[in-house]
Amino acid sequence: MTGLALPAGGHAGQQGQALVLGMVLAGAALIVFLRYFGVGQVVGAKAKHLHALDAAAYSGALIQARALNMLAYVNRAHVGHQLAMAHLVTLGSWAALGGTQARQLGSANPPAHLIGMFFGPEHGAAYLAASRAAGLETMSAASHGQLAQAYAAHDSVLRDVLSVVQNDIVNSVPAARQAAIHAVLSANFQSTTGPAGFDLAVDYDSWPGYLRSYSGHGHLRGVVQEVAGLYGFLAERNATERNPWVVDARCPGLRHQLRRRGDTQLDGQGRWQSTDTLSFHALRSNRWIGCYYREYAMGWGWIPSATSQTIGAPHVDDPPDDFSAQDFWRWVQEATDWDIATGDANPLANSRASASRQRWQGGGLPAYFDVASNAAAAVGFGLTLRHPGPQGLTVTTQSAAETFFSRPTKRDDHLHEAPNLFHPYWQSRLATHASQAIDAQVRP
Repeated sequence: MTGLALPAGGHAGQQGQALVLGMVLAGAALIVFLRYFGVGQVVGAKAKHLHALDAAAYSGALIQARALNMLAYVNRAHVGHQLAMAHLVTLGSWAALGGTQARQLGSANPPAHLIGMFFGPEHGAAYLAASRAAGLETMSAASHGQLAQAYAAHDSVLRDVLSVVQNDIVNSVPAARQAAIHAVLSANFQSTTGPAGFDLAVDYDSWPGYLRSYSGHGHLRGVVQEVAGLYGFLAERNATERNPWVVDARCPGLRHQLRRRGDTQLDGQGRWQSTDTLSFHALRSNRWIGCYYREYAMGWGWIPSATSQTIGAPHVDDPPDDFSAQDFWRWVQEATDWDIATGDANPLANSRASASRQRWQGGGLPAYFDVASNAAAAVGFGLTLRHPGPQGLTVTTQSAAETFFSRPTKRDDHLHEAPNLFHPYWQSRLATHASQAIDAQVRP
């Protein structure tokens, strides 16, 4: 059977067509691979930039947290120094009380055996023990006393050290934060061009105005008084002893009294003062005024820390050294407004304390920093970084961080505690950038 003849060269005309298609497909695959590789480079660079910027932002927030915690420690140091000054001024008035008691004991006015007979042997023994306090009042002398020098040293630390430090901290935070951010970026990108090598923008910053300087009469005063109340040594030192028997038929319900009075106060300008007195009040009577108390000052001491302070108790500025020339009750009527019939103060001892006052030097409660009353719960900032990336592209990255107040444990009273600069409980965390938060709100 004769077959059909094929045209010569029929297969040869189709040779090479598959190769062309293969080359086209290989080229397309190469393009896809190169694009995939380029996209991978961009994604990798974006991730690196984001991690670097997150680390930089977090480092900046740490600078803020450390500054706020340091300011909290400075405020606590303010309180500590104030408590030390309160104890010193109280020691000063106690020392003056002991020294003047020793002098009164030496003059037997009143005698120790009389105190022991009227009020018990323990009070007589205590009065006799005052002899060992002779000269103690010189310890608190304004110009040379060791206690006064220690008081002035604490006041100097408050004004010349802590007040300067807190201002420097607040003013230096923005620059220190920026330096930390650039240090992290330089380490991640191995930049040798310094901060100028980064196109870094601070998009928003809530640090300016977040803190406020307050006078010492603000919250600091309340904290100082609250903490001072924990120390019994600074509490009121008031006690009255009465002898048990009737003294005068005209007033059978009244008795001889031994009055101990004393307190440590923070005045309206934030300055400390301390007063301590001890007096024997002998019950007397006459036909002109009836029953009254004749005061015998046994010891006194008053330490103010400013010229404008007053002793704040019944007194006169220039009491007589003795009453040999005039009866006590008559002098009281003519020169004072004291109540020597029903009063419970030591006015004569107060007067002697005022006359022999030893004024120390103190400037009152200093200014301090705290969170502004209208401030948000956290203080933060946002950053945008533009940096050259692969393929000649510029990679733009955003990050934000904030510093917030958080107690490590709940308060004993279970109340919420607002952010403040008296507890060093400030921490840092990354936050959502403001522009991203807005986009999330607008996006349906």
